[in-house]
Amino acid sequence: MSKQIKLFNSLTHRKEELIPIENEKIGIYVCGPTVYDSAHLGHARAAVMFDVIVRFLAKVGYKVTYVRNFTDVDDKIITRSIETGVPAEEIARKYTNEYKEDMAALGVHPPTHEPKVTEHIPDIIELIKKIIERGYAYQSSNNVFFSIKKFQDYGKLSKRSPEDLLEGVRIDVNEQKEDPLDFALWKGSKPGEPSWDSPWGKGRPGWHVECSTMSMKYLGDSFEIHGGGRDLIFPHHENEIAQSEASTGVPFVKYWLHNGLIHINREKMSKSTGNIINVGDALNRWSKEAIRLFFLSHQYQNPADFSEQIMDDSEAALERLYITLKRVRELKGGNEKEDRDLADRIGTFKERWFEAMTDDFNTAEAIGSLFDLVKAMNRSIDSHGWTKTIEISLNEIKELGSVLGIIELDPDDYLKTEKLSKKTSEITEDELNRLIEERDKAREGKNWEKADQIRSYLISKSIILEDKPTGTIWRIKN
Repeated sequence: MSKQIKLFNSLTHRKEELIPIENEKIGIYVCGPTVYDSAHLGHARAAVMFDVIVRFLAKVGYKVTYVRNFTDVDDKIITRSIETGVPAEEIARKYTNEYKEDMAALGVHPPTHEPKVTEHIPDIIELIKKIIERGYAYQSSNNVFFSIKKFQDYGKLSKRSPEDLLEGVRIDVNEQKEDPLDFALWKGSKPGEPSWDSPWGKGRPGWHVECSTMSMKYLGDSFEIHGGGRDLIFPHHENEIAQSEASTGVPFVKYWLHNGLIHINREKMSKSTGNIINVGDALNRWSKEAIRLFFLSHQYQNPADFSEQIMDDSEAALERLYITLKRVRELKGGNEKEDRDLADRIGTFKERWFEAMTDDFNTAEAIGSLFDLVKAMNRSIDSHGWTKTIEISLNEIKELGSVLGIIELDPDDYLKTEKLSKKTSEITEDELNRLIEERDKAREGKNWEKADQIRSYLISKSIILEDKPTGTIWRIKN
């Protein structure tokens, strides 16, 4: 298959062909969370999207090294420590572990490396020393600041000049800076804050320098892809470029990818307004694959509007996929003929799927092609029953669905245990099985009234029964 992949580069504002710096190797760095609170859907969207990108690049033959960091020392962590009386390192450890658990629950594969800021303080200090030696930074008291006027290309990612920034952006006023736009590489310590020894006195790293340090440590001075949320373009990613290229004199990153933000009922998700949906809360309501399907049904650069109805629709769409897989499994084999129309649709599906994924990882279009194939499979089953072509279709769906991280479960596991726990807490699976057994006995004894009463009761609990020659099966009502 062709590996010609086009991606939208935020640096150049155009689609470009993905060309590795070295052979078939791809380095990817994505800014991870600042671990002072629970992960929310914004964190999850970036994690799921880059999880799919890494899976797809690996599928087409690239050797991918994927790095996602943890910011485990920061102003927000220190503020939370002061508010709660809990040591900063304990807060960071708690939410780091919680983040890992949440991402695993969403089916996100662990990156190749998950570095923490506190484990790379010596590396950060060495990078700052290098930036100072090259004349791009200066010491002021126990602080070190980057001088943006010394870096001529400052603003090339955000497309903002220093003059525009002074007019349009709130600047942190600090008398120790030579210029209001200069940003901290090293912050002198304050009483009670975490601190480390350095040539400039006790202190801790600034926010931006950590990502430059860790990305270059694991991926080299120049690498292929840097990603994160659109809200990180300025100042975080702009400052990363400045300090990295100032220290090395070579281009930092070839392609910058930025995912759109999450909106809650058409309003931007924000802690200040309180409309935050935590990953754990979402997983208590919807299955992990329904959440992934919601994210991936949007082109990654665009905003994704979250609502309960949209998520219920995502769950219902996923259920249709699993019902088809279950239908195929329950069919009796033996018909070795091919369904030529379905075979043609398989070819069209694969072509559309790879065309979508190589066009800036357009998962929304890829998922559309997946549902079109499922519709064709159901029509084929209705007309021909089991055929050799149905089995081929099933294998294609599973293989390519695994790149998206959906339809990876056993159909029974999803349609029963998974969905029962997400959509109703009013009835347990043991109680459900007992009622089905009672109804089966009532039907055997021709006690149709009792059988109907049990069916009606289960419908009130969102459980639909289907009587098959092999027995009664159940599913969750959409």
